[in-house]
Formats: sequence, structure tokens, C-alpha cells
Amino acid sequence: MRKQHHSQIASTGILTDKVLKRVKLLLISDIDDLHWRLGEGQADLVLSLGDVADQVILEAARAYRCANIFAVRGNHDYNASSKFPNPVIDLHMTTSVWGGMTFGGFNGAWRYKSKGHYLYDQSEVCRYMSTFPAVDVMISHNSPRGIHDRDDGIHLGFEGLTNYILEHRPKYLFHGHQHYAQYTQHGDTRVFCIYGAREMEI
Repeated sequence: MRKQHHSQIASTGILTDKVLKRVKLLLISDIDDLHWRLGEGQADLVLSLGDVADQVILEAARAYRCANIFAVRGNHDYNASSKFPNPVIDLHMTTSVWGGMTFGGFNGAWRYKSKGHYLYDQSEVCRYMSTFPAVDVMISHNSPRGIHDRDDGIHLGFEGLTNYILEHRPKYLFHGHQHYAQYTQHGDTRVFCIYGAREMEI
């Protein structure tokens, strides 16, 4: 299993120092297919929110003529021992500046079973997120607790994410995992639940 350094928050550095007035996003999550079949277009940045095969991420980026990709892993991503392929940048517990905005990310789901990849106890996520710096855009696989989640034993949101957006008030939080599409304004943060693919400008 790939070794994770959760206690340290890294930065990938600045990918572009150009400040963009509007950024065209392609958001993808929870795609149960081994190839991209959801259309083509143009995007400035692809955000993959977990449970998407690496090959699908790359094919989606090519279909949208986009070389800039941020991603986190989901609880059904089984290639835990491998890194994302280039040019995908893993945002888990990391920040990166792109287009004048700071992005951050967090993997996985809450620990609903004893074995599996990218599963976390609520207390772990609270601890990790308590030291995570403020960002403009947060991406995660799981939802914040109490926002878009379900009390079904599997799809509980992360309390640490809820605490984080209340404290740091990112402009956006994008997540997957819940298998439906929804938008909620939570304080100053726009929270989007993504299922499949969605184009958006921010």
C-alpha cells in the first residue's frame, strides 16, 4: 500500500501564475466504466473526485482538450499502491495554486468496514483537517457531515470537512461518493455533489 504522510501538508507549487477571471471546469466522479463515454468539449481544469479509473481521467481530459488535472481517490479506487499517471496531480492533503485560486483535497470515505483503501475514522479526518490551510476550492470524495450525506452506514459525511468549511469558508467544495447530483449553499461555501460528469464555470 502506498505510504501516506498525513501529518504533513505539502504544496505542489504554482502550475500557472496567470489569474483567470473565469475557469471552465470539468468535474467527474463515481464513473463505473473503464472508458470515457460522456462527451467532449473544452475545459481549463479537470477535477476528479474519486472512484474514477485513471484511464477514464486521462481520456476525459483529452476529450476536453485539457492538460491540467487535479484528483483525489475514492473508496472504490483499488490501485492504492500506485500514483496517479502524469499529468494528474494528487491533491490529497495538498494545496496547489492554479489560475489565481488555491485548491486543496482529501481522499476517501469514512471507515464503514474494517478493510479497504482510503477509509478514515471521523477523528482522523477532524485531526487532519484541523491543520489544513485555507483554500479557495476544496475537492474531496466524501461529502461534509450533514450535507448531502446519508445515514445508511456507508455514506456518512466527514465531520472534519464540515468543521473546515465553517472555519475557513472556501468558496467551493466539490465532492462525489453520494451517487446523485445536488447543490447546497452552506454559509459562505457552495457545496456541489457530483455524480458522473458536470461542466461548470467558476
